[in-house]
Amino acid sequence: MPNLILLALLAAFPPLSTDMYLPAIPTLQVQWGITYATANLSMVLFMGVFSIFLLIHGPLSDRFGRKPVLIGGLIVFILASFGCALSPSIGILIAARCLQAAGAAAAASLALALSKDLYEGSQRQKILAYIGVIMALAPMLAPTIGGLMLKFASWRWIFIVQVGLALVGLYGVLRLKEPVTEFTRGGFLAVAGRYRLVLRNLPFTVLATGFALLSLPHFAFIGGSADMYINDLGLSEQAFGIYFGANAIGFMLGSFICTRMVGTYKPLNMLYTTFAFLFASTILMFILGGRTPLTLAIPMFCMSLSVGFSRPISNSMILDQVDTDVGAASGILTFEIFFVAALSMELISMDWNHKPMVLGVLGVLGTLIPLTALLAVRKRCRFS
Repeated sequence: MPNLILLALLAAFPPLSTDMYLPAIPTLQVQWGITYATANLSMVLFMGVFSIFLLIHGPLSDRFGRKPVLIGGLIVFILASFGCALSPSIGILIAARCLQAAGAAAAASLALALSKDLYEGSQRQKILAYIGVIMALAPMLAPTIGGLMLKFASWRWIFIVQVGLALVGLYGVLRLKEPVTEFTRGGFLAVAGRYRLVLRNLPFTVLATGFALLSLPHFAFIGGSADMYINDLGLSEQAFGIYFGANAIGFMLGSFICTRMVGTYKPLNMLYTTFAFLFASTILMFILGGRTPLTLAIPMFCMSLSVGFSRPISNSMILDQVDTDVGAASGILTFEIFFVAALSMELISMDWNHKPMVLGVLGVLGTLIPLTALLAVRKRCRFS
């Protein structure tokens, strides 16, 4: 149980670092007299830097161990969070957010590697699903906490709260027994060689890339939700937290349903069900139109449920394709997910006439591309 809680907290660092901050973006627009696109750079660049450092922390943990990399990453995150809280301008805030992203990447990347280190087969699928349930509480509660900070204190306290959560994670890592017993050797060129070796694994590469794109509408909604709900539909920051929390409940419900079905149904059949439900959700978005808070929240709830249901199964399936260089493989897998996150957040921040329809289009792409990838390599895959 302590390992499960620690893994969930480490995996939750991305939503804790982004969703808690979302309600503050319109406030920063007013306070510093900037556009939404400029304010949103603190989100987009966070995800971009986060993605790059996922590729660094993974192989470093194969070389030096999981604990040293996690401890260093969490310390950087804590210092950067204080920097965010003290930022006097959007430029300084963006710089501190980039440093914060570098530290958060260690936690997110190595949570997957640790799940591979500590668990196997259907047990790992179930653990990843339980982690999905627990970490879904982060995006459900984070915007509400952020909204309360804005109402009773200041947006700067959002980052102080993140410091406290990081200190809890650091304590857990310090108590963790190092799971890696065989370390890779060499310097930078050797690290690059490990990536080349992992990427030559065709089933791993195709599945990791395909399933990363399944999250296109999910992350686009996260990046554009404050603009759609607060600026376009006129909700308060506190009401936004409630609607955004409903979306997180969808993700959590999907992960919970997954825990009930793992070990009873075949993983492939569960994934095919996900594709059908996600596609139906995008059609619902086109039909309802998203012109009121409720008609936006309902189809997004269904999309998030699909992502929450599929993530434990797809991640476990992708990790099944590798036996060595697990840290590097975990880094690549998480990098691709959050590169897609940065891309989709940048797309949704553009000046679209009606952003819910953009979410629908991304939902179609997020269904068809991973389904095609799975069908292309299915016969060459290993399934636990």
